[in-house]
Amino acid sequence: MSSDCEPVRSRYLDVGGIRTHYLDAGDGPPVVLLHSGEFGASAELCWEFNIGPLAGDFRVIAPDWLGFGGTDKLRDFGSGSDRMIRHMSAFLQVMAVEQADFVGASMGATMLLREAARPDCRFPIRRLVVSSGGGFVPDNEERRRLLGYDGSPEAMRAILRANFHDPSWAQDDAYVKRRVEASLAPGAWEAVAAARLKPPTMPRRSDFGQPDTIEYERIRHPTLVIAGAEDKLRLPGYYAPLGRIPDSRIVVLPEAGHLVNIEKAAEFNGLVRQFLTAGNAGGEADG
Repeated sequence: MSSDCEPVRSRYLDVGGIRTHYLDAGDGPPVVLLHSGEFGASAELCWEFNIGPLAGDFRVIAPDWLGFGGTDKLRDFGSGSDRMIRHMSAFLQVMAVEQADFVGASMGATMLLREAARPDCRFPIRRLVVSSGGGFVPDNEERRRLLGYDGSPEAMRAILRANFHDPSWAQDDAYVKRRVEASLAPGAWEAVAAARLKPPTMPRRSDFGQPDTIEYERIRHPTLVIAGAEDKLRLPGYYAPLGRIPDSRIVVLPEAGHLVNIEKAAEFNGLVRQFLTAGNAGGEADG
């Protein structure tokens, strides 16, 4: 992986017997990047336009979640996403990260918000940046395209159309090929698909989607919320409940879809750098 700024190092670490992959760049205060969860997602594909620029001011650590990227392809059918959180917490302990700023995208942002709201938060959080996370998740056509991925280039184009406002991402054959190859690496499709499996005894979700149960008032960390005005995977204004975080600011970027950090990388990097170097969030929503 190359960068326009600082060199990015690809590394592996044993975390409780799990081979864990992460990207590492820069020096200075640590910033941990937690990637999204679509088929083929990884730290590299999610953060390739952000790591290098941010590494000019920080030490950037971008791990692959359990089951994603270069990390072992495992899925815990008992505890589900909580196992992913425990693995990530153990990774940070092995890395001797005692306190850090955290940046999450999509799945990474939602899991970060849920953890930050826990009284016994297992991440050493200083400040939060959450992009396209939290809020009500509607059961719409675009989301069903994400869940129904069959490994074909056309299905990947559908995922990219759902995640981006600009159609050129889905029309870029080389980019589509990279995404498909990542999604079909040994165990990659199975690990992500396994998270979608539901036992026949589990009550089906509402036809309207997945409710937002995060207790935002409990989050005591300065928080910057970044959203795309044209997010096809969310309803307009889905981010409003995040304003209940006591020290928070919401920024909505125009002509941006769900994966804002990729589609509007320059604006995203500038907002993150400004927030992490300026202190508390403190502000109203910007549109």
